[in-house]
Amino acid sequence: MALVDLPFREGYVSSIIYVSLYVSLIAVTLSTLFSVPVAIFLGFTDFPGKGLVKSVINTGMGFPSVVVGLIVLFAVSNQGPLGSLELIFTTEAMIMSQFVLATPPITAISLAAITGVDDDVRDAARVLGGTRLDAALVVLKEARYGIATAILAGFGRAISEVGSVLIVGGNITSADGISKTRTLTTAIQLEARKGQYETAMVLGAVLVALVLAVNAVVVRFGDQGVQR
Repeated sequence: MALVDLPFREGYVSSIIYVSLYVSLIAVTLSTLFSVPVAIFLGFTDFPGKGLVKSVINTGMGFPSVVVGLIVLFAVSNQGPLGSLELIFTTEAMIMSQFVLATPPITAISLAAITGVDDDVRDAARVLGGTRLDAALVVLKEARYGIATAILAGFGRAISEVGSVLIVGGNITSADGISKTRTLTTAIQLEARKGQYETAMVLGAVLVALVLAVNAVVVRFGDQGVQR
């Protein structure tokens, strides 16, 4: 009976939450698996053009999301290189878009955390007979909070994204109102444009609660790491 008083149909919000978390978590997981090794490589290796690579990464943190959406849309369109995969207006295309957006902040913040570790930590690992891999693991342990912050920043950018996921996903729901590619952010934008401010506020509160919950989980794991 309580559902009758709510400003949306049954299953509408739960499907939107599912799509939002599914797309964002997969995109951030893939981005983390790519970004952290890149940050480790840049933090432990000197090579010509390293400064340029870091500049490109830092520039990517402010890259317009709408442009990213357009590039991904072209890539998955019939005229693009991935057109044969038929990914247009799918969650897979949304994951690709969010991956591109999440990678620069995760890489840049992880790199800052790694390079911020005192050189004495690396030297101590080597003096004790550790290999380069051992030294890298020690540095990663010291930089784990910075890396966790990087992942949270990437997740925050991914789940709060509107422009790119709207372009590549199409903000689609099925005939019964269940989300296909509609996320919390695109639903908020749609409901606000329709003048359904109550619904938009409810969805906004859900979005904030999700971000706070993920943040709390990461902080809790970090505290457990310190206790151990």
